[in-house]
Amino acid sequence: MSYTLEEIPKPIYEETNLKRRKTITKVTTYTLKYFTNYFIEKGFEWFLPVILSKSTDPLWPDPGTSIEKRVETEIYGENVRLMLSMIVHKMIISSLLTPKMFVLSPNIRIERRERAFTGIHCFEFTQLDFEIRYANSRDVMSLVEDLLNKYLSDIKKDLEYELKLLGTYDKITYYNSPFKVYDREELENKFGKKWEEKIKKEIKEPVWIVNIPREFYDFEDFETNKWDNYDLYLPNIGEVLSGSRREYEYEKIVKKMERDGVRKENYNVLLKLAKEGKLKSSAGAGIGIERIIAWVCGCKHIGEVQPFPRIPGYVFEL
Repeated sequence: MSYTLEEIPKPIYEETNLKRRKTITKVTTYTLKYFTNYFIEKGFEWFLPVILSKSTDPLWPDPGTSIEKRVETEIYGENVRLMLSMIVHKMIISSLLTPKMFVLSPNIRIERRERAFTGIHCFEFTQLDFEIRYANSRDVMSLVEDLLNKYLSDIKKDLEYELKLLGTYDKITYYNSPFKVYDREELENKFGKKWEEKIKKEIKEPVWIVNIPREFYDFEDFETNKWDNYDLYLPNIGEVLSGSRREYEYEKIVKKMERDGVRKENYNVLLKLAKEGKLKSSAGAGIGIERIIAWVCGCKHIGEVQPFPRIPGYVFEL
């Protein structure tokens, strides 16, 4: 679904319907508290985010990438980038410090201007990123299914007034687990290259999409050419979570970097740990906070979740 110029969310100082935005704020507070409490109760350690780093997600050769500019700067004589995703950092944390971790990670991705009208893209957004040592894909998918169903059940009880005000109360329901799984190759054969737009309009419940060619850290079986990764899609909004089992063997990581043209010098620490056998097998994911909240609130654009929307192509006064 695409959106018109008139439907682009405004900053709160230009908003004419502050009651709706205040209600979305209540849902945001509830969601952040619920998600973080859930992970803590499951034994995860909460880490603070990294904003500037030499190592960040290359977002290459992911076919879904639409980056107009990578923001780099120089500090103390070293070139660093604003964080695109903390995947490298959480792989290292789960290998060296704690088997289960999560972080509320601000991500900066200067998307191409035309993505202003997708309804699901912002150039600044927050992910709840988590990683589990020695986990497999089903472990992560089961965890997320449990979280989502408990969250939807509880928010419907606890914020009945707010959800009715937003017009989404009757649309929120329990979904049978495990969720249905689609292979990306099957969707491409059925819908073509634009399967993502098609599937989010067709589905009536959450589904997993697996086997998506992506970056070097997603696990790839060289014999079958299958990828052990998974994205969660919700009706009408599309992808709200992306994750995978991780590569941890030095030779495989290097081979994939060389194949995909990824600069190895940007990942010296990761490669050193892998070569020394200190990088452990893990699996994890990143949950798009704005997208989940927008879906629950029935927002036309995820920028409604942000008091000062960070929409591709738009730079507001604040």
